[in-house]
Amino acid sequence: MTVTTSTIDDLIKNQNPFAGHIVVRPQQIWGKSFPDVPSINAHASNAVFDAVEKVRRGKRETIGITITAEKGLGKSHIISRIRHGLHTENSSLFIYMSKYDNLNQIKYLFLQSVASSLRAFGSQKVMQWQEIAAALINEAKQWNYTPQQYINMYPGWLSKHSTKGIVHLTESVLKVKPEITNPYIVKAILWTLSPVHINYASYWLSGLELAQSQAEEMGLPNPKSEDREVEALSNIRQILDITSNYRVPVICFDELDIADAADNGFLAAQVIANLVKDLYNSLKQGVLLLAMYPRTWEDQIKALPEAEAVVDRLASEQADRQPIALKYLNSDNIVALVSQWLQDFYEEHQQTPPHSLYPFDEIKLRELGKSRPTVRSVLKWCAENFLPNESIIDESTNSTTSNTNTTIAWTSTTIHPVKPYFNSELANVEASIDSLMEEEATITDALLLAFNNLIGKTVEGLTIESIEEVEPSAANNGFMDFKIIGNKKKVRIGVDVVQQDYNVIGAALKRLIDYRTFNLTRGCLVRSKKINLTATQARENLKILLKQKGGEWVGLQSQDIKPLLAILFVYYNRESYELTEEQIFEFIEQKQIAINNPLIREILSDPSGQEPTNLTDDGLPISIPQSVATADCVELNL
Repeated sequence: MTVTTSTIDDLIKNQNPFAGHIVVRPQQIWGKSFPDVPSINAHASNAVFDAVEKVRRGKRETIGITITAEKGLGKSHIISRIRHGLHTENSSLFIYMSKYDNLNQIKYLFLQSVASSLRAFGSQKVMQWQEIAAALINEAKQWNYTPQQYINMYPGWLSKHSTKGIVHLTESVLKVKPEITNPYIVKAILWTLSPVHINYASYWLSGLELAQSQAEEMGLPNPKSEDREVEALSNIRQILDITSNYRVPVICFDELDIADAADNGFLAAQVIANLVKDLYNSLKQGVLLLAMYPRTWEDQIKALPEAEAVVDRLASEQADRQPIALKYLNSDNIVALVSQWLQDFYEEHQQTPPHSLYPFDEIKLRELGKSRPTVRSVLKWCAENFLPNESIIDESTNSTTSNTNTTIAWTSTTIHPVKPYFNSELANVEASIDSLMEEEATITDALLLAFNNLIGKTVEGLTIESIEEVEPSAANNGFMDFKIIGNKKKVRIGVDVVQQDYNVIGAALKRLIDYRTFNLTRGCLVRSKKINLTATQARENLKILLKQKGGEWVGLQSQDIKPLLAILFVYYNRESYELTEEQIFEFIEQKQIAINNPLIREILSDPSGQEPTNLTDDGLPISIPQSVATADCVELNL
């Protein structure tokens, strides 16, 4: 019997599972990741799993592990494996940080990463915050209900008891946990079980300010902005101490090999190393995991003041106090890796290939192993060589023979080298757009990349001449993001992306209406949320901007910013993707990503003088993950 491979070859022509998938993104740490072969660099992931077990059994309190590897060798793949491995258990919490936008406020940024990480689903298919909240109540009241049971009954229970119920539960927890010094953190964690209040509670736990009316309703004091760093460190310790009563916190710092420096001169890896040292000394229990290049370890970590004390904590499990080094791939690794990727691909499309490595040749794959390649280089080779074999399979002899009589037409079409990476990043953006909508700095960078691509072009009647920083910088204090200069400098638009509320939006609008100081002809606010009516100063400044100054409020819509974010992430990772700036700019222009983007055109168009429509109501657009449906409901007797 003879079976042609034409169906599979047609699939291969139209879809390439390797294209654009050579860099693990943070979204894949949390969600669906790349196919993984657990045997590859198992010594590194097993070291973390063993450390978690030691802490869980009480053999150690805190363990520090550092993984080193050259670019593309698979550090983030290992972290993804660790996260997904821990997710199946019920004994740990995973906290992940990979962005270091302001190294001068690293503790505040870390608090936000802690709060964001604990929003992720744990092993019980609810948020990790909610798992901790249920554990607190069960211990205090000697009950044994699941988080989902509490979530189901909270709305009816709150309508009956109002906020007094939360106060009572908070007091009950504090009686059995006298070591907790901040009762408001306990109260906020308990609020996470309420579907109506989860966004507000996690927002407050991340160190951000609630509307005064919302803060009063929930009995939570708003943070003092001037003490943000001090408060952040205190809150981090308290949160981690509370969570460690029930789960082992595994705290991971990734993407440390960047050139950004704090005002004190320390680079990102050094700032984080000092933070980890403090955490190691102060945590009740936990596993601290760092990933970096070998050169970063040698040139930056070992160059720190009191480097020996830092190294002892960052590599506490290694006898020689050295990081765990990842290994290059060998021939067996490559065959296993490619086979796993192809297995997932064919299963997804319900196809049965002639052999597990089709359309690749095992001999060629094994040849690659002789050069000790990285994971990234192997995946890149696969992407470039994923082409159909024009052959047939003779099942009677179980052999593959060349099809000389009937050839399958293969027309090679020119695909822009940026396209597969753009498509991959766009899928990642789609999966995490709710959290990305909160990242003002990232949105600003996406807009800057787009506008820089438009210099010299005329859009909406404005010929863009330059994109400039906002001066004087001291008066701006980092609030306004950039200025668009056009039409022979007759038009000067100050642009500010503001997703935060109250003090921040008020201060931003104050600068957007100060045309004289900042030499503007128009102020432009970019924002997706309504401004609360109780923010009186911000509302007054907004009225001046729209009605008196001829400024504009452009509504930030997720569908408009998605392609700009996707191409920004391609730009961020251009070295890993082996792309040039010229190729990326060419792709932006070819696909008209910037010039035809509704958000870009709205910023440049004549102001309407009106507040935009389709704004979110609560100022907190992060979607609540859907809980598992269950009929179980409990009645709490207070």
